[in-house]
Amino acid sequence: MAEATVPFRAGREGYASYRIPAIVATAKGTLLAFCEGRVNSASDHGHIDIVLKRSTDGGNTWGKLQVAASNGTGLAGNPAPVVLDTGRVLLVHVRNAASASESEVRLGKVKDADGRRVWVQHSDDDGVTWSSPKEITAQTKKAGWRWYATAPGHAIQLSTGRIVVPANHSLPPTGTDLGTEPQYNAGHCLLSDDHGETWSIGYVDDNTDGYINANETTAAELPDGRVYFNTRNDSPAPGNRADAHSEDGGKTLHTPFRPQAGLDGPVCEGSVLQLRDPDVLLFSGPAHASARALMTIRASTDSGRTWRPVHTVDGLPAAYSDLVRIDRSTLGLLYETGDFGAYERIVLRRVPVTRLT
Repeated sequence: MAEATVPFRAGREGYASYRIPAIVATAKGTLLAFCEGRVNSASDHGHIDIVLKRSTDGGNTWGKLQVAASNGTGLAGNPAPVVLDTGRVLLVHVRNAASASESEVRLGKVKDADGRRVWVQHSDDDGVTWSSPKEITAQTKKAGWRWYATAPGHAIQLSTGRIVVPANHSLPPTGTDLGTEPQYNAGHCLLSDDHGETWSIGYVDDNTDGYINANETTAAELPDGRVYFNTRNDSPAPGNRADAHSEDGGKTLHTPFRPQAGLDGPVCEGSVLQLRDPDVLLFSGPAHASARALMTIRASTDSGRTWRPVHTVDGLPAAYSDLVRIDRSTLGLLYETGDFGAYERIVLRRVPVTRLT
């Protein structure tokens, strides 16, 4: 078994850059590795597809590149896949027009139809084919929200059957000086109790005090049924991570997001995954104090209150990541990395579960 394989490499297979990884294991054990295939450059806007590779041997080899979601010459991005108890794979994601840059969306300079909108599609054959996309923006976005991003990384289905998709949005300034006032990030999640047929908005954390600014968020169901949310924090609270718990399946937060200084690292997306047997909560993300580098897996045995490093991949540049349980004895870490920059390739690394406990 290979320790690491490279499903996506910048400049190959028709895309200048690959970013924003997400991975799930289907009911049949097939690994589905998603990311954004950026056609012309590494830019966050422009012609971007959600691309996919499948592995039927635990990540040792990968099939041909597939386009899972496309929006013409616009953007289809922020893949948030989840495998349901029926075996169906849902892919929640966002779309916007090719001409709509992130700064323009955040400043409210684009028409709503060209801005960030939410879509869902599904596969019933382990990711070989996908349904036509269905827009769910009206159910999942409030008036006034500008920038909008699902996850990135995998979404979850709770033991109750509820689907929880972490997400974030931006708020317009409250004053009149739109050019200089801060654009606040904020967190929320999407919920579905009917296998993705209809959707609603769960908790909304619109904190504009400048201390916690929730951004890209990841979630896991804890053994006691609570939902643990961990978010990138773009404000000067201690550390660059914050976390919160929900006791009602993501509808509300028991307390607002609070700093989680135990997960030191740069401002960057991260991923959480709750293992069962053994019961341990894992977090992946770069651990260098200020740079996107030093990809590290950390573990918590007290529901995210305290953390300790259990596996450092290497000292190379590294950025976004996603975690998946490949089989009883193996964890999968899909992450951005490279020799001279963090966005040269997306790697799937297999890690023995015993190394994490």
